[in-house]
This record gives sequence, C-alpha cells and structure tokens, in this order.
Amino acid sequence: MAFTLPKEAYTGKVYSVTIGTDDNTVAFGGENVLPFHIFEGVVPNRPVIAYEIQDVPPDDWPENIQKPFETVSNDPVTWAKFCQDVLKAKAITLRLKGTHPDRQNRSPEDAAKTVKDVLSAINVPLIILGSNHTEKDAAVLVAAAEAAKDKNCIIGKAQEANYKTIVAAAIANNHKLIAMSELDVNLSKQLNILITQMGLDREKLIIDPMCSALGYGLEYTYSVVERIRVAALVQNDLTMQAPMLGDIGMYVWKVKETQASEMDMPQWGSTEERGITWEAVTAIALLLAGAELLIMRHPRAVGSIERVIEELY
Repeated sequence: MAFTLPKEAYTGKVYSVTIGTDDNTVAFGGENVLPFHIFEGVVPNRPVIAYEIQDVPPDDWPENIQKPFETVSNDPVTWAKFCQDVLKAKAITLRLKGTHPDRQNRSPEDAAKTVKDVLSAINVPLIILGSNHTEKDAAVLVAAAEAAKDKNCIIGKAQEANYKTIVAAAIANNHKLIAMSELDVNLSKQLNILITQMGLDREKLIIDPMCSALGYGLEYTYSVVERIRVAALVQNDLTMQAPMLGDIGMYVWKVKETQASEMDMPQWGSTEERGITWEAVTAIALLLAGAELLIMRHPRAVGSIERVIEELY
C-alpha cells in the first residue's frame, strides 16, 4: 500500500511584504502553512536575513563581532557597501544607535543625513531602526522616514509609547512599519489593531514580538512567536497575519556566553566560535517558530543560517 503523507489544512495566510524599489526588492512572508511545511501548502518566499550596521562605530560590540567589520565600521556608508558588495547582503539594517541620549545624542537631522548617504550608496533594501529610546525615536524616525521617502523601506520600531507619530511618518512617506511589543501575544495584537486603525494597511506591517538569546528566555520567546503564527494560520486572525521579525544580533552579542574570555571560561571553548554558534542557534529557533525576517551580525552565522534555509527548502 502506498504511503500518503498526512497534511493539515490551514484557514489563514501570512501577508507577503516586499521592500525596496525597482528591480532591487526582496519579499518575505506570504505562506499559508507553518514554518518550512512546504509539503502542506504554498511558501512563495524564503526568509530574509538583513545585515546590521550602525550610524556610529560599534565600540560596545564584543571584539569577535567587531573584527569582521574593523576596516569599515567607522563609516556607515562604507560599512553598508561592504555588506552589499562583499557579503552579498539581501537587505541592510541601519540602526541609528548614535541618536540615543546616552550615546552621542545625535539629532534627527544627523540621522536623516546618514539615511540619505546610505541609501545613495546601496541598491539593496534598507531597514531603518531607531535607538530604542521611545521619546527620541519618535522624532528621529520621522526625519529618517522623510529622508527615505518613496524608497519603500521598513522603519521602526513603533511601540505603544510612540506609535502614533511613527505610523503617520510611515504612511506619509510610503514605508513599511515594525510594531514591537514585549513578548505578549495580546499586547502585540492590541498594538497591531491601534496601528491599522490609524490607516496603515495590514500588508505593510511587520510584527516584532521581541527577541531573546539562547539561554535567556528563548523558550518563552519561541512560544510567543509560535502562538502568533498559529493564530494567523489556524485561527485566521487577520490582526496577526503580518510577517514577524527576529532582531537577533543585538540580543545575542550582549550575553555572557558570547563575551566571556577563554581565560575566564576555558571549559566553554573558543569565544569566537561560541559567539557565532550562539547567534546561529538563536536564529534558527526563531525561524522554526515563525519569523520570516532576521537581523543578524556575524557573516559566518549568517552563512550558517542561509545553508540551513537552503537545505530545508
């Protein structure tokens, strides 16, 4: 007797989001099945990985993640071109870390100039993030969105404390938007509803349920991401059918396991290999839970995840 593969039927579908302009676009989302269940339905787009750069030198990054970019990270334009031309990035994330009041407190005008300079130097799509200071981001992301008008970028992150200003900027300048809540399915749903009530199309929204690194609450993060994806596909919840973001690098490269020296922790092995593996394992967990867009740092970790995606497809 021939074996018939059992298949689940899902009533919902994740929206497909496309970023970039002209022929230089990438798309993610669009599936009507759980992650990598290609045998059950339609998966039009593979997950996208965006390399992270900053507007200021990453002097707070561990040495092993600074090293691959040590010749380019003093200038965001040079850094962006390196990611595009040498690392073959499909997308780039510009984090405006220097605008944070506790860093360089750079102005919205400075941020806008950096965005324009980076956009003029690259062809791949750009994701523009603030410094995660809700009050400052409200001003910075408005200026950044205006500087990138009609370039079909992603801007973020819109949070409960500042979403109104950032949503208005995304609508006015034709961008996609990241909505971030803090590891709570209900809070994520509530924020999505508030944002779409302002007039942003659901198809222009990306959910950031918040991330955590391996060993630092990843299991809980996994369950939240999984519940959001199940709500979208099984329960056909229209408010939860946006693609999801895993902002991996910023959470992974600040934990002890990616920073502790071999002298301090000889039983843990190579610090460099440990950090790369920590980022890759965190990334694949988020992909399996339901994320379609990842922001990562180390080129070798990115390469590992790209190979995993290729093998699973």
